[in-house]
Amino acid sequence: MMGDGVIRTFWVATLATGFLALSLGAAVSKDGDAEKGETVYLKRCLQCHGEEGDGLGPAAERLNPPPRDFTLGLYKIKSSAFDADLPNDEDLLRMVRDGMPGTAMPGWGDMLSEQDMWDVIAYIKIFAELEGKPEKQVAYGTRIESSPESIAAGKKLFLADDRCSECHGAEGRGDAIKKLKNDNGERTWPRNLTKSWTYRASNDPKDIYTRISAGIPTTQMPSFADPKSNKKLSIEERWHVANYVASLAKTEKVVRPENTVIKAVRVENKLPASPDDPAWDQASPTTFFMLSQIVGKVRFFKAANDTISVRALYNGDKIGIRLEWDDRTKSIPGDSKAESIAEDELMEDAVAVQFPIKIPTGMEKPYFLMGDAAKPVTLWRWSSGTTEVPESAAILDAKGIDNLESRDAATGLTAKGSYRDGTWRAIMTRPLRTETADKELQFEEGRFIPIAFFAWDGSNGEVDTRHAMTTWYWLLLTPSTGAKPIIFAIVAALLIGGVLLWWGRSAAVRSGSAAS
Repeated sequence: MMGDGVIRTFWVATLATGFLALSLGAAVSKDGDAEKGETVYLKRCLQCHGEEGDGLGPAAERLNPPPRDFTLGLYKIKSSAFDADLPNDEDLLRMVRDGMPGTAMPGWGDMLSEQDMWDVIAYIKIFAELEGKPEKQVAYGTRIESSPESIAAGKKLFLADDRCSECHGAEGRGDAIKKLKNDNGERTWPRNLTKSWTYRASNDPKDIYTRISAGIPTTQMPSFADPKSNKKLSIEERWHVANYVASLAKTEKVVRPENTVIKAVRVENKLPASPDDPAWDQASPTTFFMLSQIVGKVRFFKAANDTISVRALYNGDKIGIRLEWDDRTKSIPGDSKAESIAEDELMEDAVAVQFPIKIPTGMEKPYFLMGDAAKPVTLWRWSSGTTEVPESAAILDAKGIDNLESRDAATGLTAKGSYRDGTWRAIMTRPLRTETADKELQFEEGRFIPIAFFAWDGSNGEVDTRHAMTTWYWLLLTPSTGAKPIIFAIVAALLIGGVLLWWGRSAAVRSGSAAS
C-alpha cells in the first residue's frame, strides 16, 4: 500500500497537470489559425466587410453606419491606451462574440466556437498587418462607484466649456448643431447617450470610462486622457463623467418585447392641449423599435429614428395620442442652421399614426405598410413645417405605400409639436366618433385596436417612402374603474359567502343524520 505522503504527492501532481493542461488549452485557443479563419470569414463576414476586408462588401451601401474597414487596423472598442497602435486581442474577440451595438454587426457567440472566433481574428489582422501586442493600456486607477455626488460632479465636467455637450448636447441626446464625419469622410452622428443599448461595448461605467480614456478611433470622439488636449480629464474626473453618462439611460423608455399594448387612460377633464403638459404623465409610456422601410419601393436602408414612445388619454368625447421620439436635429426647411447639417436636401420632420378603417373582429389586420386595395387604412400625419409654412396635420387614406390620398381634416383631427434638447413630442387629437364612419375608425372602450407608426427625419433626407416604421401593435381604451368593480367584488364576495354558508350547514346536517 502507498503511504499518505505518496498519495498526497500523486494528487498534487495530478491537479498540477490538470491546471497546466487547462492553461495550455486557453493559450492554444487564443492562438488563432488564419487559414481556418479565412474559411470562417468568407462564409460569415465577406458580405459586409468585403473580400479585401475594406468594408466594401455587397451589403455595405445598405448599412448605417458602414462596415468596418479592416485594412486600417482601427477599431471602436479598444482598451489599449489612446496612443497605442494596436487593440488588445480581447477587444477583437469581444466585438466578434458580442457584436457592435447600434450597428448591423451581430454577435457571433451563439454560432461560432471560441476557437472559430480566434481563427477569424487571426485572419482579419492580416488585412492591416497587425502584429504583436499593445505596449500601453488604459489606466483605471481606483474606481469611483456611482453616487449622487459623483454624478453631480460628472455632469459639471460634461457641460464645462462644452467639453462633451459640444457634440452630445446638453441632455446627452446627440443634438448639438455640428456636422461630423469619420476618417473616411462618411457622415457620423454623435451618440445619443440616453439610449444605453447603443453604446460601444456596454453602458457599464467601466466601459464608458474606457471609451472616454481611449477615444473611439476613426471618429471625432477624442481621448480625454491625452495630456496634449486642453480638455484633458484626470482619472478621478473620468470616473465621475462615466458615472454621469451611465445615469442618462432612459430606463422608463426601454423597449420591452412584452409591451405590445398602449393603454389609453380615461380622464374626466379636457385633454391636454400641449405636448409638454404634465397631464400626459397619467398614462404610462409604451416604447417600440422603429426600422427602416425596406419592404416597398423605393426601399430605404438608413433611417435615423430607431424608437418611438407613445402615451394616450381619452375622455367622453375625444382621444389624444402623444408621440415622443429622439431626433438629433429640428428639421425646418429654410432654417440656415438646420440646412448646414442636413445630409441631403433638408425636408420636414414628420410622424404618422396608422389605423385600420374598422376594428377587426378577428386577428386579421390590414397590410402593415399602409394597407392595400382590399384593406385600406387611415393615417394621421403631423409635419413640422418650414420657416414660411406652419406645422400641419393631415388625414391620409392609404391603399398601399404608393397609393395615398390626402383628405381634409374636417373630422376634427388636430396636432401640435414641440422640440427640445433633441426630442420631438407631437400630440394628435380626434373625436372618438365621427360622421364618416365608412372612411375611418370609430373608437370603442375595451376593444383592442391595431395601431402602427411612421417617422421621417428631414435632416436625413427622409421623405415619401424613405422613413422609419413599426409593425402593428395595439391600442386599448381602458374603461374607467369607477365604483363598478368594487360593487361587483362585493356582490361576488356575498355570493361566495352564501354558497360556503349553505355548504357548511348542509354538511353539518349530513353529519348529524349519519351520527343518528
